[in-house]
Amino acid sequence: MTQKIDVFVLSDSAGETAVRVANAAFAQFPEIETEYTKYPFVKNDQHLTEILDLAREKRAIILHTIVSKEICNIINGFCQRNGLIYYDILNPIIGTFSQIMHQEPLRKKGIIHNLDDEYFDMISAMEFTVSNDDGQNPQGLLEADLVLLGISRTSKTPLSLYLANRNIKVANLPISPKTQIPDELWKVDRSKIVGLTNDMNVLLKIRRQRMIAYGLNPDTTYSDKSEIEKELEFSNDIYAKLGCPVINTADRSIEETAALIMENLQMNGYKKG
Repeated sequence: MTQKIDVFVLSDSAGETAVRVANAAFAQFPEIETEYTKYPFVKNDQHLTEILDLAREKRAIILHTIVSKEICNIINGFCQRNGLIYYDILNPIIGTFSQIMHQEPLRKKGIIHNLDDEYFDMISAMEFTVSNDDGQNPQGLLEADLVLLGISRTSKTPLSLYLANRNIKVANLPISPKTQIPDELWKVDRSKIVGLTNDMNVLLKIRRQRMIAYGLNPDTTYSDKSEIEKELEFSNDIYAKLGCPVINTADRSIEETAALIMENLQMNGYKKG
């Protein structure tokens, strides 16, 4: 039997951290139907009072990433008095680091989103990745931090954008027996190349669904099993010639595949296990 719970996510900034933590936790309980209500940029005002009163009415679980001591104490105190379940995600960690370093935290909201050099590097990476999506600019293969290769429906574009959001300049290139491989690919540092693949059954399903979504006949060359087999064989031959790592994206989220890529290439602090 599915159990439904209300979860209020409060933050004095954008609230992305709390939502990600909640999603990671509740994913372990598929029988629970979770309804999120998100409240970013929370201040100590009438709106906060209304939020807490509504949480009490709904008996909601409260997750928050409030760094303001004043607001944090208001929320935690309200939950304790009213028997509400709550999770103060950041402050226990902040408190531990404060004890270890013998320093007081800044208690400055939204500091992770400051418009610093890293932020502008991310914007630059996003712009580069958009300009070098789907093999638009072969010269970009030589300028990229990472080159993703793959046949159609191996998640090249969403992966590229996700990694660009991690300050990685990505160029992706579709490959198939019917397309010409640009000369620039063979000049790229092989340690920057990753090949993507997918399972046959997954590709068949995805490609058929794509054709249906476009209002077209799903039984085409694009979704023909023998043609997909040729594409997979062709891509595997290219990967073997390049000697690049190959990652199967079937049944993997974008986040999981991205983590595997960064681990393989030891990017953004990732190290091979």
